[in-house]
Amino acid sequence: MKEYVIDATNKKLGRVASEAAVVLMGKDSPEYQPNKYPNIRVKITNTSKAAITEKKKGEKAYKRFTGYPGGLRERKMEQEIEKHGYSKLFEKAVYGMLPGNRLRSRMMLNLVISE
Repeated sequence: MKEYVIDATNKKLGRVASEAAVVLMGKDSPEYQPNKYPNIRVKITNTSKAAITEKKKGEKAYKRFTGYPGGLRERKMEQEIEKHGYSKLFEKAVYGMLPGNRLRSRMMLNLVISE
């Protein structure tokens, strides 16, 4: 199993997430096949040192739905960081950039995030 390490120090959240998603899908290798997932582990390090502005922390909202009428819940990025840490933000970003098929859950198992 190959390992690919991405250092998130002074990098934007989306840039790191898109780089990780491309590697997890295997699009950076010549043996790319859309119906197969590569045997590559991606490690994202120093997520707490990523370049996230204070304005973004106060405005960006993460939404989820409880399943009940009127059950749309919203949490700001600051609150998400306090509750789950920076690693959850990167996990959600990479998850959203992967294709929404049966391989996505397998690809996410190869993602390791450390603060």
